[in-house]
This record gives sequence, C-alpha cells and structure tokens, in this order.
Amino acid sequence: MENIEVGEIFTITDENDQEENIEVLAALNIEGTQYVAVSFVEDLQEETEEDIDIFFLKVDQDGDFTAIESDEEFDKVSSAFDEVMEED
Repeated sequence: MENIEVGEIFTITDENDQEENIEVLAALNIEGTQYVAVSFVEDLQEETEEDIDIFFLKVDQDGDFTAIESDEEFDKVSSAFDEVMEED
C-alpha cells in the first residue's frame, strides 16, 4: 500500500452516486492503520469566513477510503488529529 500524501486530491462517490473531489489535509498512522483528514475541494477553494467541513476516513489495505465504523474509533482518530494540529 502506498502512503497517501497531504495535498493529494481524490474523487469519491457519495451515497447518491454523485462524484465529489476531496483533498487530503492530514494523514496519520494510528496503531498500524492509516487515517486521513479530508475536505471537499470545492469548499477549500471558496473564499469564505465560514468553517469548512473536515471528514476522517480510514485507508484499507488496498488503499481505498472507508468510513470509520464506531464512535469509539472516531473519537480516537479525532483526538489524534487534534493533537497533531495543535502542534503545528
């Protein structure tokens, strides 16, 4: 599996079969699993004072993005990304 780099842009398909471009904002390896923080490219390109939506996704063995399944896993990943962002 190749590492996913910050700044890479991917196309994902949502639950309505609509394609959306997402950009990787941060990547972390937590307990042997790679996670990424992403946002929609369209939101990142808009010049606005509003907060942007950031999503956390898990990267599976094939390099595909998958949803985080449990609240416990989401909380662990969110906390780890918060720590990294505070350091920067």
